[in-house]
Amino acid sequence: MAAARSPQDATGVGGAKGNSRSGGSSRFRGFVRSLGRALHLPVTGPARGIRKATHAQGAGESGLGKLIELHAVNGAGDMMITVALASTVFFSVPTDEARGRVALYLAITMAPFTLLAPVIGPLLDRVPHGRRAAMACAMLARALLALVLSGAVISGSIQLYPAALGVLVASRSYGVVRSAVVPRLLPPKFSLVKANSRVTLGGLLATGIAAPVGAGLQALGPRWPLYGAFVIFMAGTFLSFSLPRKVDSARGEDTALLAADAQHLHGPHRQPVKRPGLRTVGIAVTHALGANCSLRCLSGFLIFFLAFLLREHPLSGQSAAVSLGMVAVSAGVGNACGTAVGAWLRSRAPEIIIVTVVALVAGAAIVAAVFFGAALVAALTAVAGFAQALSKLSLDALIQRDVPEQVRTSAFARSETLLQVSWVFGGAIGIAMPLNGALGLSVGAAIVAAGWLTTVRGLLSSARHGGAARPRVN
Repeated sequence: MAAARSPQDATGVGGAKGNSRSGGSSRFRGFVRSLGRALHLPVTGPARGIRKATHAQGAGESGLGKLIELHAVNGAGDMMITVALASTVFFSVPTDEARGRVALYLAITMAPFTLLAPVIGPLLDRVPHGRRAAMACAMLARALLALVLSGAVISGSIQLYPAALGVLVASRSYGVVRSAVVPRLLPPKFSLVKANSRVTLGGLLATGIAAPVGAGLQALGPRWPLYGAFVIFMAGTFLSFSLPRKVDSARGEDTALLAADAQHLHGPHRQPVKRPGLRTVGIAVTHALGANCSLRCLSGFLIFFLAFLLREHPLSGQSAAVSLGMVAVSAGVGNACGTAVGAWLRSRAPEIIIVTVVALVAGAAIVAAVFFGAALVAALTAVAGFAQALSKLSLDALIQRDVPEQVRTSAFARSETLLQVSWVFGGAIGIAMPLNGALGLSVGAAIVAAGWLTTVRGLLSSARHGGAARPRVN
């Protein structure tokens, strides 16, 4: 009897043990799954939210959403490099040192643009079928240069300077191609101003997120933000090829030549057809560029003039550091607000936007000059940042609308060059000015007023006639 019961008892005990182990394993797997979901949600939740925002209103179907995401990656990578270089001799020229050293910094910032307009722009015009590859190459170049910089920031070697300039050239080259791509990814019922601002806003948000992350990496060592930049730009290299194939489509284009007035041969009879030139695009683009140059000149002037002025004469009741911080934060908030407004703006008259915001800045500068004080200086920098962002978006929209695609990339390159020259010119004036607040802001007001008076008539005339009636390329 005992022997007969033994197998049953053994089976019962073994079954209980097996069920206990099975139940314990099941509970453990359930715990692991719950933990995985809890850890995964903080990543996938925001990711789904970002994807929903970038792909809203038809941007996902047109491909604009992917361009917004790519530009966000671009902004995050550039911020990582900026954080890494902020403590090096390349960007750490104190404003209380000799003005000649600050002028040298201005000259250094011009270096990328000596290549951008005469070389890179026409070169990119020649390869309209390789826009995705061009953006990928710009990303890959910065990834590799980040590794070069990671060694140079430790050793302080001479490689720091050419590598940093290479990053600037690659960044501007990406920006030129990105601007030329937007019209091909335009969703239905989207204005160009709105599309440009959506892309720019994505970059600004990514920059704001990357800044504290880069600062945290910087605390680990000067190389770590550059390692982060390498990873980000490598991701951008692959993401560039996720853009729709129509970005590289040749429909409606001819192969561009370096000379704007060169001859192109068509058809079996090889009849010469004159190429469109950058000077034949109408008054809207040229006047919009002039207005933007005045705002960019004011921006350079305010940066350097206020940097010197507020070190010597801080705003009432504030230290020099707090005064500079107030001005910088105001300008940043204004720029972000201008981009955000552009993202939701439905206006299809970029000329009117430019005329309005430049007049707004001129009025703010006059008031700040007459009643010089802390609040008005901060308000002026905020208004200037707002206007510069919205005016630049409108300029890009006009170039995308009015400039023939055969020379559009060159047009963007030349406009970026002129804007940077204006910024440097304004900065040079700010360095040379005596440290008198009312006098300095009067000069700033005169710069913007001159830009508005010389362009307002042409811009309003273009707006009345509906601009250039060019079909949108899809």
